[in-house]
Amino acid sequence: MREFERKLIMRKTWNDKRYHSLNYFLRNKFGEKVYKISLDAGFSCPNRDGTIGKGGCIYCSERGSGDFAGNRDFSITKQFEDIKDIMRNKWNSGKYIAYFQAYTNTYAPLDELRRKYDEAVAQEGVIALSIATRPDCLDEGVLDLIEGYNKKIYTWVELGLQTINPKTSKLINRGHDLKVFDEAVDNLRNRGIDVVAHVIFGLPGETKEDMLNTIDYVAHKNIQGIKIHLLHLLKGTPLVKLYERGRLRFLEKEEYIDLICEAITRLPQNMVIHRMTGDAPRKLLIGPMWSLKKWEILNAIDDKLKNEDLYQGKNFSYDVKQPVNINES
Repeated sequence: MREFERKLIMRKTWNDKRYHSLNYFLRNKFGEKVYKISLDAGFSCPNRDGTIGKGGCIYCSERGSGDFAGNRDFSITKQFEDIKDIMRNKWNSGKYIAYFQAYTNTYAPLDELRRKYDEAVAQEGVIALSIATRPDCLDEGVLDLIEGYNKKIYTWVELGLQTINPKTSKLINRGHDLKVFDEAVDNLRNRGIDVVAHVIFGLPGETKEDMLNTIDYVAHKNIQGIKIHLLHLLKGTPLVKLYERGRLRFLEKEEYIDLICEAITRLPQNMVIHRMTGDAPRKLLIGPMWSLKKWEILNAIDDKLKNEDLYQGKNFSYDVKQPVNINES
């Protein structure tokens, strides 16, 4: 272990939070408020079109997890302006992240990727580029392309991990194993590109130990950020069939809050927490319905952290052994 890591001073607050929030990170990096503009570039997914699989991950919505992104029938510029106009009604100033959110945003010919990325970063006020994709859609050409953007504008790549449990990954039809995720992280970090990992709490059959094993795994990888999602059951997804067969139990609100707070304590303090729950369209959501009260959940997390003197990194150790259940079988 490096000596400076042993001497890290444990802090308990990041301004008004007890965790390293994305808002804190961006304000410190850019000196002002920064907002995401979620875009739908019209891409598909190899886990939907038959290249890797069909039907996609069993929880994924018709819009490829981009239910709040722009309209894919419009240009990147039109989407950007429409969403920016909405944000202007809430906030008077700030800069923007061009966030390619829907489907797999490296799954297209390089010329098409370059054209759409260029159009996004050319928008007034854009100071960062975020690209959500699958770890199995990062070949050398794509990596070269993203590395080029990272040299000009702060760029990070978001990768779907969801779980390290091999049985769960097969059940949810993820379409890649843990080795592929690890290789993608290494390839991105070797080029100096930041990585944000997505994980989901509440997947079918997963125990508290399973979920926290995934957190421990991410905590000890060369990963700069994490998004923790609550599993939402949406109409029209393959997951509905499991629910109807009684194979899916929704997490209770207090159960989820406890899990999130425990997860926060296990993450290193330099890891940015981009998300601690998710949004779901009310008209599509089957459950858990308590998840619609997002700010109530976030406030409850803040209260529990403060009342129990919990904070990011409190239970993190560089010497921890790798969690179990990581070997694919």
